Amino acid sequence: MESKIVTRLAGRPSDLEGILSLQSRNLRRHLGDDEAAEQGFLIAEFDLGYLARMNDDRPSVVAVDGDRVVGYALAVTRRAGAGHTFLAALFHQIDQLDFNRVPLRTVDYVVVGQLCVDKEYRGKGLVPRLYRLFRESLQGEYLYGITDVARANKRSLQAHLKTGFQVIHSVEYGGLEWDVVLWDWTVGTGPSEKGGEAASGGTGPRG
Repeated sequence: MESKIVTRLAGRPSDLEGILSLQSRNLRRHLGDDEAAEQGFLIAEFDLGYLARMNDDRPSVVAVDGDRVVGYALAVTRRAGAGHTFLAALFHQIDQLDFNRVPLRTVDYVVVGQLCVDKEYRGKGLVPRLYRLFRESLQGEYLYGITDVARANKRSLQAHLKTGFQVIHSVEYGGLEWDVVLWDWTVGTGPSEKGGEAASGGTGPRG
């Protein structure tokens, strides 16, 4: 497939519509057990209005092939997260944790609200590209990027670990095990092109 995939900050109405379309196709409830286990899945759902408010606060990152959104990483600040029940709960959970003996509630961090790559575009190194721009666009304001990943979503967890995230906490919710993972932007550089490729990853025990 000949294509020129571009990663950029989301800024067009069609970007948000493309995110919603890709999200819907990868929700756990829309996938069979085998596909979910092999390819990964999303849990949380966001509507267009909330995505717009989230993006107005801090733009998310999209990968586009022509006019088609083929991947995304959603940036959620504390302010934006307060407007969504599930994300507010995630921020509350993270605020109870420490990293390097410092309470996370006392430092500036941003949450990865969701990560997803279109099934047809997996294995093309899009996760490292998405996360590289995610970090570049936000590390001037935030020390860490944090999210949670279902342990059953092995492909997504592995991709996050290869990117540079580390597990800092685990919790059980809704009958599933979840790992809270943190990417420390005070050390090192962004992910290499050889980083892992996630099918889809999604915010965590809520949704």
